Order: sequence, then structure tokens, then C-alpha cells
Amino acid sequence: MAQRDYIAPTSVEAAVGALAGAGGEARVLGGGTDLLVQIRGGRVKPSLIVDLKAIPGAVGVRQGPDGGFIIGAATCGAVLAETAALVRAWPGVVEGANLIGSTQVQGRASLGGNLCNASPAADSVPGLVAARATAVVVGPGGQREVPVEAIPTGPGRTSLANGEFVMEIRLPPRPAKSGDAYLRFIPRTEMDIAVVGAAVNLTLDAAGVVTEAHVALGAVAPTVLLVADAGQALVGSKVDEAALARLDAAARAACRPISDKRGTVEFRTQIAGVLARRAALIAYRRASERA
Repeated sequence: MAQRDYIAPTSVEAAVGALAGAGGEARVLGGGTDLLVQIRGGRVKPSLIVDLKAIPGAVGVRQGPDGGFIIGAATCGAVLAETAALVRAWPGVVEGANLIGSTQVQGRASLGGNLCNASPAADSVPGLVAARATAVVVGPGGQREVPVEAIPTGPGRTSLANGEFVMEIRLPPRPAKSGDAYLRFIPRTEMDIAVVGAAVNLTLDAAGVVTEAHVALGAVAPTVLLVADAGQALVGSKVDEAALARLDAAARAACRPISDKRGTVEFRTQIAGVLARRAALIAYRRASERA
């Protein structure tokens, strides 16, 4: 085998077979915006690159019979932003994905690639986790569906076994009176890595009271966190100041960040509470406006 082979299989079976049978390290390419940088920097040296984009269903957004959305893992952010039904139903998911890189990068960077790159600061992942999205994993053992947060296991590490890859990401049907939002803090105005990210997804009853809520935090632990206590802090409220204070406290309590040149433990912890508050207010407004 050559030092680095490239294939673009046209079926799931062919992709699985190539990955499972690779003699050296094999890598999956969705958009390539992370993988190609890592190769050029010498961080990874795959003997085989398997491009998913020629597999039917790997690129594109469609609605399932239940009204939920099925997103091919190699679908780029630009396509998500141009899918009006998805933007209406899950604006927080789309805005998280569309914070990744420049306009040019948006035409390549894929949702599955951002997930499987397994960065704790991945912008698309908190929104997916808060949305209770699932990932469809295919491999030599067949197909399995797992919560999105079960894929990354640490910085740069995933739960995927040899020969496995994420084929689809599925968003559940959107109830009436529900909304989501994603916010991040970065040192610059754009094109930077999140110091902290926060996503909130909630559903209201006819009186405007929160009946269900999910909160996810990025860049404050080795993986994106689904913070059950933070979501529960909003349930039964109209996202008033008391509920926001409970949310803030729960978000901070869940944080396990590091200190580095981009932010201290104390700063990241404080910002997590602030962003969770702000995202909750945006999600509540969106839910209130949605029939």
C-alpha cells in the first residue's frame, strides 16, 4: 500500500470493508477541515483516507416520517444554513454549526467531522446534545444508534471501534412551543475556538411554563457535558430570575475545565453560568414565538 491512499466508496459496505481491512491507520474524511490540517502538521499519518461524500445519504438533510431530521454525517454547515425547515425547527443547532470557521470553511466542514474530531470545544456538539440528537454508527457489526454525547470519550478520542464511522445524525421531531439556542465566548469577534459554549433546548406548555429542558456545555470538561441539574432548574418556571439563578449555579457546579492561555478555571466556570442564562432566555423567547 502507498504511504497514503485515498478512496471514495459509493456504499456503506465498501467504506466499512476498507476501514476494517486497512493495514495501517485509516481515517474517515467528511469535510476534511480538521483532518487535512492534522495530516499537514504531522499529528496523524493515515495510510488510508476514506471519503464519505460519495455514499448515498452521507450528504444532505431530509425529514423522516416522524417529522424529525436526518442529516448525513458529511453535510457541511452551509447546507444546514440553507435548509429552511431545519433552521425553523432547530435554530440553535444550525447556529452552532455555522460558527465553525470562515465562509469558505462552512462549505466543507461537516457535522459528523466536527463531532468525531472530539474536541471539547466543538461548536456544533452542545446544540446537538441539548437537542437529544442521536448518531447512527455503521461498522462490521452492523448499525447502532447512540446519543451524540456517547461518541467523544475525551479530547481527540471516540467510542468508535475499528471499521466504524458515523453515517447520520438524527434530530427528534420538534414539539410545538419549543426552542433552542447556542452561545459561545471567544476572545475575538469571529473564527476562534470556544473558550466556553452553552446550548439550551426547552419546551413550554400553553401557559408558557417550561415542561422539559436540556442544557449542554462545551469546553468546560474533557467532553461536552449534558447537565441534567441545569435543565431541571428551568422545569416548572417561566425562566424567571429564580430559575436562571438555579440554572447558573447548576452549570457552574458541573464544570471541570482547565486553565490555559485562553482562560482560567475560574473564568470558564463563571462564563458557563452567564452563557447558560443568556441561551435559556433566547430559547424561551423562540419557544414562545413558535406555534
